[in-house]
Amino acid sequence: MANSTANVHMIQSVQRALSILEEFSIKEKELGVTEIAKRVGLNKSTCFGLLNTLQALGYIEQNSDNGKYRLGLKLFLLGQVYEAGLEIRDIAGPFLQHLADLFQETVHLVVREGMNAVYVDKVEGPQGIRMYSQIGRRVPLHATGVGKAMLAFFSETDFDSVAAKGLPQFTANTITDETKLRSQMALIRQRGYSIDDEEIEIGLRCVAAPIFNHRGEAIAAFSVAGPSMRMTYEKMNELTQLVRETSLKVSTRLGYIVPSIHQ
Repeated sequence: MANSTANVHMIQSVQRALSILEEFSIKEKELGVTEIAKRVGLNKSTCFGLLNTLQALGYIEQNSDNGKYRLGLKLFLLGQVYEAGLEIRDIAGPFLQHLADLFQETVHLVVREGMNAVYVDKVEGPQGIRMYSQIGRRVPLHATGVGKAMLAFFSETDFDSVAAKGLPQFTANTITDETKLRSQMALIRQRGYSIDDEEIEIGLRCVAAPIFNHRGEAIAAFSVAGPSMRMTYEKMNELTQLVRETSLKVSTRLGYIVPSIHQ
C-alpha cells in the first residue's frame, strides 16, 4: 500500500511526538524513556524533551513509583469528544437537517469537552451567512445559545469552575455578571431551551436546546441560528417548541428517559 503521507510536508517535531504516543497500547500501558527512545529511533535526550512537553500539556503522565510514562487524561477527553461527536452526529443528523430545511437557517451541533464545548457539525441553511461557528472551534459557554443550553445543566461544582475562569464580554449583550447568568440558567432549565440574542456576535441570534444521554447529562446541544434581520423575536418564539421537541427526540435515542412532566 502506498504511503498516504508521502507527498505531505511533515513537521518533524509533531511527527516524533505522535510516534511516541503511538507506542503505547493496551498490553503496554507504561514505558520507560530508554525503551521509547529505542523504538522511535531518537536519542534519549531528544525523547526526554518531547516527553516533558507532552507531559506538561496533559497528553502523557509519569508514574512516580517507577518513573515510567503512560498516556494522559487529555487523550481520554479527546477520545470522548470524538466518540460522542460521531454517535451524536449520526443520530442527530436527520433532525438537524430537517430543522435547516424547515426554517431555511443554519443549524449547529456541539458536544461537551470537559469544562468547554466544541462545534462538531454544522448544517448550512440555503440562506446561510458567515458566523462565529466553525467545526472544531471551542464554544464560549456563557455567550452562546448552545453553550448556555449545556451550562444550565452542569453540576454546581462545574458551573463554579466555568464562572471562576471569568465571563469575557463579546458584545454589549454578553452576560458577564455571574448572578444574572445563574438566573438565566434557572430559566433555561424551566423552559428546556436557550437563546442567544446577539451575545457572541452582533447581528446573530439563535434558539438552542441541550441533548441528554442515558444518565440525564447534557452532553451536547444544537441551535438554529440566523441573522437578526431574519431571526426576529417572533420567529424565535415560533422555533422554541420544535427545538425543544427535537431535543427530547434526539435525547431519547441516546437512552434518555424523559421525565413525566415533559410527556
